[in-house]
Amino acid sequence: MTMASVPKVVLGLIAFAIFWVLAVFPAVPFLPIGRTAGSLLGAMLMVLFQVITPDDAYATIDLPILGLLFGTMVVSVYLERADMFKYIGKLLAWKSRGAKDLLCRICVISAVSSALFTNDTSCVVLTEFILKIARQHNLPPTPFLLALASSANIGSSATPIGNPQNLVIAVQSKISFGDFLIGILPAMVAGVVANATILLIMFWKLLSVHKDEEDAGEEVVEEEYDSHRFSPATMSHFSSLNSQEWNAHLEAISVQNSPPHILRNRSIANASESNGVSSIPFDSARISSLPRDGINGVPSLTKEETSPISSSAATVDTLIHPSERKNNFIIRWKRVLWKSCVYIITVGMLVALLLGLNMSWTAITAALALMVLDFKDARPSLEKVSYSLLIFFCGMFITVDGLNKTGIPSALWDIMEPYSRVDRASGIAILAIVILVLSNLASNVPTVLLLGGRVAASAAAISKADEKKAWLILAWASTISGNLSLLGSAANLIVCEQAIRAPNLPYTLTFWSHIKFGLPSTIIVTAIGLTFIR
Repeated sequence: MTMASVPKVVLGLIAFAIFWVLAVFPAVPFLPIGRTAGSLLGAMLMVLFQVITPDDAYATIDLPILGLLFGTMVVSVYLERADMFKYIGKLLAWKSRGAKDLLCRICVISAVSSALFTNDTSCVVLTEFILKIARQHNLPPTPFLLALASSANIGSSATPIGNPQNLVIAVQSKISFGDFLIGILPAMVAGVVANATILLIMFWKLLSVHKDEEDAGEEVVEEEYDSHRFSPATMSHFSSLNSQEWNAHLEAISVQNSPPHILRNRSIANASESNGVSSIPFDSARISSLPRDGINGVPSLTKEETSPISSSAATVDTLIHPSERKNNFIIRWKRVLWKSCVYIITVGMLVALLLGLNMSWTAITAALALMVLDFKDARPSLEKVSYSLLIFFCGMFITVDGLNKTGIPSALWDIMEPYSRVDRASGIAILAIVILVLSNLASNVPTVLLLGGRVAASAAAISKADEKKAWLILAWASTISGNLSLLGSAANLIVCEQAIRAPNLPYTLTFWSHIKFGLPSTIIVTAIGLTFIR
């Protein structure tokens, strides 16, 4: 492609520079408008400067990518409502055998969940779980947060729905979901193992804690996951309560779990007691003194019936009408059935993707099926979709296409292309270095948009297989490059921000603590993964 006129090149570079600054540093003091507005500003400047025509700008927006992104976000919202991520969080603490086991478990669970539900979603929902576990084990959160963010990026490389740049690559290359998975999965598995090994080596001393502290922490964390209504301290003191305290606790539990009309019934019962109409009193000493054969023909009480717990529970149970128990049972099973259907639809979506059906419409169909199945107004669920991300993509498509029309990316690629051919090891290494550097300078999605067509065209001149390999190398290197620094990917920033905002246990993951691990991990994991991509 020939270079455009000098004024168009200069104006195009100015528009792209403004977009780049606001995309990488969304809170710059002179224009703190954020990434989304910065993306739209860059697109608008490309049109105003006549670098790209309005019609070309509209044509540049890739609707299949936006549709796939929207569909996967809606599915993730319903999976979160169906407690999928709660169950994933429980796996982190289930029968944990120590800090090193916990670290490896975080690496595996984060990678798998990111491949299926996107890396950003996994980081949003798992950060607080990991902070709780680290607190209960008396462990520093840094290695576990690094494991979450880095493994999420590595795992997301395996599928087209794992991250935004893979969505772009899958749609532009027309590589099927199954071929994409088969091509990168070995590299992803090797990368997760290598990443976990690096973490263990770097933080071995910090992860060496006493076994008794770990076991105590595990018990507490499991209790937190099973019932968020009780703090560990409250649960640990239950065995020392007397009978009156037991009744008070049981009443509090039943009040928390009861519908409003049952609470009104209890209020009436309590009012009756205050007016002299007393309920059956509980006196364990008196009951224990009764003869074993009963009083006045009344059968004697069993051991279970004389128990303070069973007596109080029976008294509470009598307040619930049989029809209410039936309604509660029906509601509970409706919930179980709905959750099962959500999981079935999600699995069906993944199967359809593996069979090679259109990825965008498959995701949208699954999203609409979940809305219909929910049988209620979908607005609350749709409000959780990140529409700002969709708008950001629209502006980015226009801005990057405007930069392409200046001819600068083509001129630079003409210089690098002879040294970046994928049919030899040195060319793959140089191409990976270019992708790593450019992804950390311009972000990974713009890098894919700028390099994708050019890298593929260069490889297609060699063979069809090399073209597919070039796309997969681009997907792998652009994704793993996000582990280099804290600003390298959205997943890293999400973990950092979620950790800072976590209630009662905030933690700050610093830039330098990340880059000390991220630099060697990115280089080693990228190199190992490239040997497995076919």
